[in-house]
Amino acid sequence: MTLAQIIKNLREQRNLENVAGMARFGINPNNTLGVPIPYLRALAKKIGRDHQLARQLWQTKIHEARILAGMIDEPLKVSKKQIDQWAADFDSWDVCDQICLNLFDKTPFAFQKAVELTKSKKEFVRRSGFALMAALAFHNKTAKDAQYIKFFSLIKKYATDERNYVKKAVNWALRQIGKRNATLNKAAIKTAREILTINTKSARWIAGEALRELTGEAAQKRLNKR
Repeated sequence: MTLAQIIKNLREQRNLENVAGMARFGINPNNTLGVPIPYLRALAKKIGRDHQLARQLWQTKIHEARILAGMIDEPLKVSKKQIDQWAADFDSWDVCDQICLNLFDKTPFAFQKAVELTKSKKEFVRRSGFALMAALAFHNKTAKDAQYIKFFSLIKKYATDERNYVKKAVNWALRQIGKRNATLNKAAIKTAREILTINTKSARWIAGEALRELTGEAAQKRLNKR
């Protein structure tokens, strides 16, 4: 499919009720068509992997086209510069998360970029660093525990960031790493308890939510089975 055909396809699926519903969940309605994620996944499968087409889709600035770009891009052809450029363009939490889950976490330098992105002062760029940590904890089956333990100092450092989309991603990263295995669970619980002593509103929320899940019966039961 050509770029023009894809954009025409997406515009034909436009749903203003969906856009309004997405806005209620904090999704930026600008340049948004309201096309559901399952439809985008099916379309991505039909298109196949295509690095150049992905870059063209990103340049359209259309919300769903950018999510689709992350689904069809080729991770081994993505450069560090591209990650920085795309992250700088993030203007909605769902685009940020979808790109991290579908593309950035599969690049050869995902662990490096997760660290670097958290250091940005921009809300969605910093969020992308922690979203990438969460994605790596969930998807990467071969990484060593030490690679995730390095993230805890950043999780603790930025637990004081009161911005909504940052603190939720910090919490997400901490919980996801802590659910990976028993060793990381203990380390994540220790980190959460350290964060709790910081005594800021965001730190208390991040630590409280993480401890509730990581020490909970369901999480412990899953970990004991592994």
